[in-house]
Amino acid sequence: MSELVPVLSQTDIQERVKSLAHEISADYAGKSLVVIGVLKGAFIFLADIVRHMSVPAQIDFVRLASYGADTKSSGKVRLTKDIELDIKEKDVLIVEDIIDSGLTLAFLVEHLQTFNPLSVKVCALIDKIERREKEVAVDYTGFTIESGFLVGYGLDCNEDYRGLPDINNLKL
Repeated sequence: MSELVPVLSQTDIQERVKSLAHEISADYAGKSLVVIGVLKGAFIFLADIVRHMSVPAQIDFVRLASYGADTKSSGKVRLTKDIELDIKEKDVLIVEDIIDSGLTLAFLVEHLQTFNPLSVKVCALIDKIERREKEVAVDYTGFTIESGFLVGYGLDCNEDYRGLPDINNLKL
């Protein structure tokens, strides 16, 4: 049977989300920002962070697949939903739930660069370095966690556990 081991409390997450939102707001003051969330995992984090930002932002989503029903990346990234907004000559902030291997994020940054944005930065709730295969720049990091299979606050295991208010290590 699976066991959930607490890693980050709801309070710790919300305090860090507010702090990140203030950093982002300061950096993008007076600019036109497009926030792109990576579905499905980042939807809760994105909603919370934009509610705390003091700068206006347009919001769009992409969906990428690399995990399927497994607990580790297949190494092959597929774009299953692309952006709909025009990001040419705009500042773009990717909001990601977790960076693991780095392959998905590297793919997405490269893809978005083809639309000629003014800039592309990354905000990740969790930077997990355990299985990093490709180095990627993370401009705003919520938490750095070395290992574990994390679920809750949008993170899932085969579509389960997303709705948990905290983040846990799922021991299978």
